[in-house]
Amino acid sequence: MRAFWLSCALLSCAATPALARDPATHPAVIADPKPDAAYPAGMSAFVIPVEDGAMNAVMYTAAGFGTHPTLLLLHGFPGNEQNLDLAQAARRAGWNVLTLHYRGSWGSPGTFSFGHASEDAFAALQFLQQPSAIAKYRIDTSAIVVAGHSMGGFMAADVAAAEPRVAGLFLIDPWDPAQTVAALATPAGEAGWKAEVAGDLPPLQGATYESLTGEIKADGAKFDLGRRLAGYGRRPLTMIGAERGIGAMARKAAADAQGANPDSRLMVWPTDHSFSDKRIALADALVRFLAGVAPTIR
Repeated sequence: MRAFWLSCALLSCAATPALARDPATHPAVIADPKPDAAYPAGMSAFVIPVEDGAMNAVMYTAAGFGTHPTLLLLHGFPGNEQNLDLAQAARRAGWNVLTLHYRGSWGSPGTFSFGHASEDAFAALQFLQQPSAIAKYRIDTSAIVVAGHSMGGFMAADVAAAEPRVAGLFLIDPWDPAQTVAALATPAGEAGWKAEVAGDLPPLQGATYESLTGEIKADGAKFDLGRRLAGYGRRPLTMIGAERGIGAMARKAAADAQGANPDSRLMVWPTDHSFSDKRIALADALVRFLAGVAPTIR
C-alpha cells in the first residue's frame, strides 16, 4: 500500500538500519547453506480452502533433519511486492515459510475484502497447526512467527493478537486502517485514498472503493493497529517503518502499543514503502529477529 498521501508529515528522526550498526550481515542473507542430500530444501504449491474461496499458497521448506520453526509471511494490498527474497533468506536460516494470496486476490478463488483477508490469515495460521501439515512440512509449532508488509502488517498483528501461540511478530511499514479512516475526514485524505484504491483494485476480485472503505469505517475497534498490538502483549515484536512510505503510521501504532509491550522495537528507515534500496538490510533484520525467537543451527 503506497499511501503516499499519508507520508507528508516529516519524521523527526530515523533509526539506523541494522547493517549500519552491525557490518557483519547474517550469512543466511548473502550465502547459500551447504546442501543436505538427505533432507533438502524444497517448495510446495497448494490451496488452502476458506469458506467461499481458497488461498493459493506456497510453502518454502527448510533443509535439515527434524522439525523447523515456521514463518507465515503476509503480503500487502494488493500485493505487488511479495517479499519473496525475505522468504528465501528465512529458509536459508533454517525456517519454513508459508506465503499466500488472500481469497479474491491474484487468482485465488473468492471475493477480496479486508475482513476476508483477516480470516484468511487466521486460516493460514490454523493450517500450520494441523497434524497433517505438521507432519508433511516438519513444523515446530512452538516457534511460529507471523510477518507482514503494509496491509499484511495489519493482518499479521490481527492474527497474532488473536492467537497466543504465535511466538513473534515482525511488521514491515504496517498499515493502520484507523489512521486511514481519520484521514478520510479531510478532502486531501479522501482523494488520496480513492486514488490508492483505484490503483490497487485490478488484481482483486469483487472489491470496490465503497466496499473496502465501508469495512474500515464500520468497525473501528477491529481495524485499529494500535489496539491489535496492545492485544498482542509482551511477545517479541519488531516494526520497521519507511520514511517515504507510511512510517508515520508505524510510529503512532508503536506509541499506542508501548504500554502493553515496552520491549517492542520500532525503527523507521530512510526508504520507500517497498524498501526498494534496503532489501539486504530488511532481510538481515528479519533473519536476526527470527534467530532471537528460535535459534537454528544450519
